Amino acid sequence: MPQIQSLKTDNAPKAIGPYSQAIQDGTYLFVSGQLPIDPNTGKIESDDIKGQGEQVLINIEAILREVGLDFTDVVRVEVFMKNLSDFGILNDLYSKRFAHDTPPARQTVEVSRLPLDALVEISCIARLRR
Repeated sequence: MPQIQSLKTDNAPKAIGPYSQAIQDGTYLFVSGQLPIDPNTGKIESDDIKGQGEQVLINIEAILREVGLDFTDVVRVEVFMKNLSDFGILNDLYSKRFAHDTPPARQTVEVSRLPLDALVEISCIARLRR
């Protein structure tokens, strides 16, 4: 049976609770919900959806790179947004990262509140390369 491994990189924000940045299990990498925290300052530096969305994607990319992956390896994405009126702005940022032939399955949900009063949080599942 494959060993479950916790993944940690200093290039993405540290977990702010009892969870891992990501878990590697068999052929998949499960990336925990990423907030728009700048890993260098430990703070949310932007107050708009464009800046926060970009930082979340940067954080996810850093975690993927830690195990030699990129956005083409992502098979599922979960997006949690404070305001679905901002969906178009976030979708523009998202489509630049997931511009390949087979974009992942995705769900987007509006929520009443996110940790640290962030505007967006994104988690994903990626398939590990063999």
